[in-house]
Amino acid sequence: MKKFITAALLAAVAMPAVALPSAASAQSQRELRRDRQDIREEQRELRDARRRGDRGDIREERRDVREARQEYREDLRDRNRRWGDNDWRDYRGRNRGVYARGNWRAPFGYTRFRTGVRIAPSYWGSRYVIADPWRYRLPSVGRSQRWVRHYDDVLLIDTRRGIVIRTIPGFYQ
Repeated sequence: MKKFITAALLAAVAMPAVALPSAASAQSQRELRRDRQDIREEQRELRDARRRGDRGDIREERRDVREARQEYREDLRDRNRRWGDNDWRDYRGRNRGVYARGNWRAPFGYTRFRTGVRIAPSYWGSRYVIADPWRYRLPSVGRSQRWVRHYDDVLLIDTRRGIVIRTIPGFYQ
C-alpha cells in the first residue's frame, strides 16, 4: 500500500513537468483551424462564382478570400506574440553559458526550414530532441509536438505529421 501511495504522489508531483498545451494555446489553435476553414469555404464560393460568371460576385468573393487570409495571418501573428519570445531572448542574454553547446553538426546538410514544411523523421529523431526545453525557456508544447535542434536552429515539430510548426533560427548562437 505504501508503494502505491508513494507512486501516486510521485506521479502527481511529476505531472506539472509534462508539457501540456495551455488554454491560450488551445484557443489559438481553434481560432487558426476556424480561420483555415473560412478560407476554404471562401475559396469554394469563389469557384462557384467563377462558374456562374457574374463579375460582381467574383469580385466580392475574391475580397472575402483576401479578408479570410488576412484574419488568419493576424491570428497567427497574435499567437506567435503570445509565445513569449522575449522570455528566452532575455534569459539567453543573461545566461550565455546555458546556450553554449559547442559545435554541433548532424550527419545531413543544413537546411533552413520554414513553418508549414513537412520534413523527414530523420531530422527530428530522438537524438535531436531537446529533452529539457524549460532549461532554455522555450514554451511548453502539446502532446504530439517536440522541440528539436537542427544545427543552431530550434524547430517545433508536429510528430504526427512531420510538419514544422515553428522555427527559431540562430537559437544557439
